[in-house]
Amino acid sequence: MATIDEIRKNRLKKLEAIKKAGMNPYPSRTNRTHEISEALLNFKKLAKAKKKIVLAGRIRLMRVHGRSCFLHIADGTGRIQAYFKSDVLGEKKYKFFLDNFDIGDFIEISGTLFQTKTGEKTILALDYAILAKSLRPLPEKWHGLKDIEERYRKRYLDLLMNLKVKEVFKKRSKILKLLREYLDKNGFLEVETPVLQPIYGGAAARPFITYLHALKRNFYLRISDELYLKRLIVGGFDKVYEVSKDFRNEGIDRQHSPEFTQIEFYWAYADYNDLMKFTEKMLCFVIKEVCQSLKIEFEGQKLDFTPPWSKITYRDLLLKHTKIDIDKAKTENELKKAISQKGLKLDLSGVVGYGPILDALYKEFCRPKIIQPTFVIDHPVELMPLAKRKAKDPSKIESFQLLVSGYEIIKAYSELNDPQDQKRRWLEQERLAKKGLKEHEVLDEDYIEALEYGMPPTAGWGIGIDRLTAILTNQHSIRDVILFPLMKPKPPNP
Repeated sequence: MATIDEIRKNRLKKLEAIKKAGMNPYPSRTNRTHEISEALLNFKKLAKAKKKIVLAGRIRLMRVHGRSCFLHIADGTGRIQAYFKSDVLGEKKYKFFLDNFDIGDFIEISGTLFQTKTGEKTILALDYAILAKSLRPLPEKWHGLKDIEERYRKRYLDLLMNLKVKEVFKKRSKILKLLREYLDKNGFLEVETPVLQPIYGGAAARPFITYLHALKRNFYLRISDELYLKRLIVGGFDKVYEVSKDFRNEGIDRQHSPEFTQIEFYWAYADYNDLMKFTEKMLCFVIKEVCQSLKIEFEGQKLDFTPPWSKITYRDLLLKHTKIDIDKAKTENELKKAISQKGLKLDLSGVVGYGPILDALYKEFCRPKIIQPTFVIDHPVELMPLAKRKAKDPSKIESFQLLVSGYEIIKAYSELNDPQDQKRRWLEQERLAKKGLKEHEVLDEDYIEALEYGMPPTAGWGIGIDRLTAILTNQHSIRDVILFPLMKPKPPNP
């Protein structure tokens, strides 16, 4: 069997032969008259009229039978059979095609449509032209590759050889389109906020740092767009949203990527109860459109999104799965003591403070056990420094997370609009950072100043598009729904 290098050298010779024949192997345009799907849709009419049409696409299959050749060509809309005959094209032109064209080449075919005896819709080639010469062979059995990471590194080949992969990304596009459509119809304005930020904020995460030479100072890739969107609420917009790329300098696993996509929206004069109702309606609309049902399968589990979705308080969830009552274990020391007494093994390296320890406990023992769509509500105030306290219990906040199959899909809350309380909470985060907390929020004085001008009661919401898409397309990892996921560089060839 020929090696890749041998095949490439052979194709380079064919490329030169095409050039010597006076053909441009990489022309800038095509004379295509129809997309393949359009030709197939109007097949009867075009075939009956024996109208000459021009199709274009990549050669995906070739079968030579002496003085004739069948091939399949495909564009982005479909696939069709083509029939090359030496007595139609002429012996010289037919032989030139066989000698110099390969599977993978892009070709333009002029001809008429007909149906074979076996009923296959076909174009009879009256002429052809090269559109792009392929110098490397397509994989014969891409799904059989042992190194699955090659599918991510060479996504273009993955898409070419696996139609199911292509469908996943079509669905991802549809999910984003539907979410935008729903927000637009409900009066939300799509906006854009800075990706480069002088202070990173809106979440507890380590940022990526870059240096701006023009201003001679460090900037950060945003970890969230929350604080800028809420500045817009202060500025008089009542409903805003952004589809954003955010960046967090964290580990890579099936649920996490350093670069990810989310939608955040903020809604003035609403609270977290309004958000839960809105979330159910919006996601049910999207899921029905994408999956044609509210009952879907993910990783062998049957998920039912039929509303109303379950609700459980954060306290009750921890009590159920760890037997720890956070209304009794109210301090960092009391919580550590309770964890020890219950014999719970928990890695707390780099975790400092009551809230971060609670979060580690929840992620280890509670979140993976929630399968059906569930709102986890009313978190302790230490967990979300940007959320408003509950009026009847200031130790809790008006918050929810939507969990599905162990994934956190949405985080939302009534927004804290008290600038003094906001500053106190951020200062507490910085105090914990000095004690060793690795992931924490930072004080943003400019945002505090914005709040001092007054922000109305507001509710905000963020959804992870990668995680949602993975669930709705039944993919094990979010890397399967990110076209070009970040990969560790391949070591150089020895």
